[in-house]
Amino acid sequence: MKGESVADPVFAFGENWDRFLNSLSDEQIEQSTRAVRTLVARDLQGKTFIDIGSGSGLSSLAARMLGARVHSFDYDHRSVACTQELRRRYFPRDETWSVDKGSVLDKGYLATLGPFDVVYSWGVLHHTGKMWDAIENAAGLVRAGGLFIIGIYNYRGGRRGTATWARLKRWYCSAPRWQQFAWESVYLAWDLASMVAVGRNPLRMIREYHGRRGMSWRHDVTDWLGGYPYEAATPGEILEFVRRKFNFVLIKQNIDLHLGVSEFVFESALPSARGGVPPDTQG
Repeated sequence: MKGESVADPVFAFGENWDRFLNSLSDEQIEQSTRAVRTLVARDLQGKTFIDIGSGSGLSSLAARMLGARVHSFDYDHRSVACTQELRRRYFPRDETWSVDKGSVLDKGYLATLGPFDVVYSWGVLHHTGKMWDAIENAAGLVRAGGLFIIGIYNYRGGRRGTATWARLKRWYCSAPRWQQFAWESVYLAWDLASMVAVGRNPLRMIREYHGRRGMSWRHDVTDWLGGYPYEAATPGEILEFVRRKFNFVLIKQNIDLHLGVSEFVFESALPSARGGVPPDTQG
């Protein structure tokens, strides 16, 4: 009807993860477990670990294999089902891994969860439509002395930067399937040609792609092209925001210089000897 606003499209993340699980291998699980272990860099045995936006459930599975007590949640019901499927396959009847449907923007839901030793959200918070609110809400779940681990798309300006890709992703999510398929085909061909142009072997690259956190090249391309809502930030913006809001200490960062995901590992401050919080975290 005239005057009604058209809701923004949302990418079907869960459908893509569902297809991903159909070809998941033990080697990919091993690679994912290695990536989580490297990023956390702490013994997870008996620690509490929350996976915000669990997607396929692969990172949750990795944390559970490393001995953590895991809570996974996602807003997308198909993603929730994927995470539940991995739990069913590898940890049936396991009471130390819970899976739920929920939103990081729902403060009422988050208030029921309690603090965690590790709050983990890789490549998720920039897909909520309210990235800064999502980052703040997620950080609020970190226990004193715990870790806050996030992966956020890097912001780039220019004609082929973040703003252009936001428009392309929005179009993709609204387009009929044949147009989506055509755009995927063009992008895949361009990506393969780019590898050849710089002297890389495309077949070897695709075969070894799971070395990146256990992911799949084909499913990652679909996720990249369709991942909407879509926001991004510079590393400086992330650091300034988290430090100003929570006074967390940055202990590790892996920065993507293009449009990919930059990783940040923060540590929350322990209470002072007098039982309070450091003065610059108050107010």
